[in-house]
Amino acid sequence: MPGDLAALTSAIKDTAYRLRFDMVGICPAVTPQGISRLREWLEAGYAGEMDYLKRHADAYEHPKHVLDGIRSIIMLGLNYRTEEPTKVPSGSGRVSRYAWGDDYHDVIRRRTRKLGDHIHEWIPGSRVRGVVDTAPLPEREFARLAGLGWIGKNTLLLNRTWGSWFFLAALLTDQVLEYDTPFEEDHCGTCTACLEVCPTQAFVAPYVLNARRCISYFTIEARSLAPYDLREGQGDWTFGCDLCQEVCPWNRRVAPTETPEFMPREGLFPLSLAALFSMSEEEFRQLFRDSPLWRAKRRGLLRNAAIVLGNQQDQSQLAPLLIGLKDAEPVVRAASAWAVGRIGTENGFRVLRQLLAQETDDTVRQELERALATV
Repeated sequence: MPGDLAALTSAIKDTAYRLRFDMVGICPAVTPQGISRLREWLEAGYAGEMDYLKRHADAYEHPKHVLDGIRSIIMLGLNYRTEEPTKVPSGSGRVSRYAWGDDYHDVIRRRTRKLGDHIHEWIPGSRVRGVVDTAPLPEREFARLAGLGWIGKNTLLLNRTWGSWFFLAALLTDQVLEYDTPFEEDHCGTCTACLEVCPTQAFVAPYVLNARRCISYFTIEARSLAPYDLREGQGDWTFGCDLCQEVCPWNRRVAPTETPEFMPREGLFPLSLAALFSMSEEEFRQLFRDSPLWRAKRRGLLRNAAIVLGNQQDQSQLAPLLIGLKDAEPVVRAASAWAVGRIGTENGFRVLRQLLAQETDDTVRQELERALATV
């Protein structure tokens, strides 16, 4: 067992690096400085359909709601940058690079569990809990407090070495440790590249994101169809969006990850879309099992795929959309109707008219009528 406070803290950090975390910082368990901003953000309605954030708003006030008796938070960062994205051909879609490999939750949990086991060995009876965005804990706030970086204008944590291409995790403990100096500087300067590149104008102001207009939100979190005026801005993004990270100067020289589980899975980038419309629920599960993409579920991915195909306006991709028009999920039918209208072929409009006569879902009927109004 490490002999004193400094030795214990050093042992924890050394072990975290041996477990191949790229960043480690430690801070006290306190009320985060940004809690008032979180409440203002929720009251403004910027969380959209993410009702769980408002339900657990009180729990975000202090990490004691995540671990009783907590005294310290060990913040951990793991780089996921792999290869550079390639051009997306027609009929394919872009996937946010954090989702190219295995599910990061599983990868990071294994490492935090091992780190927690070491703490238990050193201090029998101690309490720890690992968190990988699965509890009411504002990880970015505590990462800044632990000296890992600053919160950028795109609301992501930025680090001078790792940019923003990293996952954050936390290991909570009831042990007192030595704490790192909070990161007080803001190295964004006058740069506004992340704000300007967003095609859906999701940033209300620097450091303020309206999730309801964010491509990542309405391709992953939202259950409904994206607002009509934002669908074209989705472009080729089928799951998530990296635009505000790709243009960030701090991301230009980030070294590639050494985590093999984050390497791109074959067929996930770019993602071929046509075949998805003929897959069963079980086939979807097999393809995306243990992948972040499964979070959107079959209906969400097909909804997104239809929007992308509609944006590409390639007549050769009409066939999968005609399958989507008959899907059991209303949101898939609605998205496919919009996309068929965008492609605008005579055969497509004929099918839309036929389906309008028998469609019973109000949202789908609205999309069918709107698509036919473009003729």
